[in-house]
Amino acid sequence: MKLYSYFRSSAAYRVRIALNLKGLDYEYAPIHLLRDGGEQLKPAYRAVNPDGIVPALVDGDDVLTQSLAIIEYLEETHPEPALLPKSASDRAFVRSVAMQVACEIHPLDNLRVLKYLKHTVKVPDETKDAWYRHWVEAGFESLEKRLAADKRVGALTFGDTPTVADLCIVPQVFNARRFGIDVSRYPTIERIADHADQLDAFRRAAPAEQPDAE
Repeated sequence: MKLYSYFRSSAAYRVRIALNLKGLDYEYAPIHLLRDGGEQLKPAYRAVNPDGIVPALVDGDDVLTQSLAIIEYLEETHPEPALLPKSASDRAFVRSVAMQVACEIHPLDNLRVLKYLKHTVKVPDETKDAWYRHWVEAGFESLEKRLAADKRVGALTFGDTPTVADLCIVPQVFNARRFGIDVSRYPTIERIADHADQLDAFRRAAPAEQPDAE
């Protein structure tokens, strides 16, 4: 397997955790999202992923894109250890938490949006950062209420076993802290992320541990 990744990409971070949890070896192919206008936009990478975003996972003749689709692929092709619970209801809960982060919070704050705000809309940096904080905080506020009230939540989102929900929460918390958001205002989210960060698969997937880390 070959993973096209950027050390600070939340989406690539999710896939790195999944690969580690599954115990799968892979080649790390760095794609710098800022250097020279963004290597993800160059023809060489567009030939791999026409969307010009990371991650992309190459497995044999298959080129897979979109982090949640890649994680589902890994779950189906390498079912142990499982990243989804057994019952349909619990699977829906875990997927819903994952999508709340990956589909509701993250898209509003990813690099493409922030670059557009700064370079096309011409907002100052403080306005761009305020945009980022607003949407993360709004998402975290509702997610915190949900997790704090659900009896399925344990040390992690679903009991004490890592699921795809944790794979989405941890990178989002990392980036929230990078932008100066006080995550302690969301104690359940913070506790889940901090616990997961102590696990080897999460620790090895962290941005600072990647070969392209700066």
